[in-house]
Amino acid sequence: MKLALIGYGHVARALARLLHQKQGDFPFTITGIHTLRHGTAIDPAGLPDPPIFGPRLPSIEAFLDAARAEIAVELTTLEPSTGEPAISHIRAAFARGMHVVTANKGPIAHAYAALRDEATAAGLGFRFESAVMDGAPVFNLWHRSLPAVKVLGFAGVLNSTSKIVIETMEEGGSFEFGLATARQLGITEADGAFDVEGWDSAAKTAALANVLMDARTTPQQVSTRGITRLTPKRLKEIMRQGKTVRLVSRGRRTGSGVSLRVRAEVLDRADILAATPGTSNLILFHTDLMGTFGIVSIQPGVDQTAYGVFSDLVNLSEIP
Repeated sequence: MKLALIGYGHVARALARLLHQKQGDFPFTITGIHTLRHGTAIDPAGLPDPPIFGPRLPSIEAFLDAARAEIAVELTTLEPSTGEPAISHIRAAFARGMHVVTANKGPIAHAYAALRDEATAAGLGFRFESAVMDGAPVFNLWHRSLPAVKVLGFAGVLNSTSKIVIETMEEGGSFEFGLATARQLGITEADGAFDVEGWDSAAKTAALANVLMDARTTPQQVSTRGITRLTPKRLKEIMRQGKTVRLVSRGRRTGSGVSLRVRAEVLDRADILAATPGTSNLILFHTDLMGTFGIVSIQPGVDQTAYGVFSDLVNLSEIP
């Protein structure tokens, strides 16, 4: 199948490497790449590796028309307040009869129900496994392996940057040095404030609730408080009590709908939510038929995020 990539950052480059590695078994071909910084590369027969960029085409519509692909892969950066322009990119692809895969949590956090319904009405696939846990099988697990199970709530530690900052301060470093360390690791959002102020976690919380609990919410409706008020002094006091801090995303069904929040919570070090260091992530699901169970992703990186996109592409390629 032919692919049109929108965005060519770390994840897209890792995906291109993976596609090349698995070409013999999964013959995907990248026919177009559209970027803000590098311009646009187009070859309906398949782009070379590395791609050669020319001038940027004037619109996403012009790019998708020129790429002549069957699947659009939306890999632009998060814009947590609106989910744009990624939402418009996805709709432009649907309008051209293209399936869509995205790793961008913004569209899922802001417009999941509408996009899902548009894809269904057009007979198109819409996949987003890498939007929340770097490619760990969260959404595919529910869709494929847990029939009739209802999500009653969830609790997760889903933002790596906040953990790096907290761990740095626990070791005596400054907040700013912890954020700089996270940037060097390449794990922050384009604007690191999205991580430490809780917007990345709020977007993931909204995305989970929208897909698994039909919440039809947005990040702005998630009660959010980040870690910016934490100091090394306060964390030392917490450590002396045998505790630590994690930025925790929580969702639960209530009599009036779904309650969602993100908070820097003081946790016992033995608490399972405190057990994942560094860039590792953890989510617990509370359900009606399966009780509580969890998914842990140990030190994921860009290759794991790219694999989540790859798994979505393979699933779409199996659609009759």
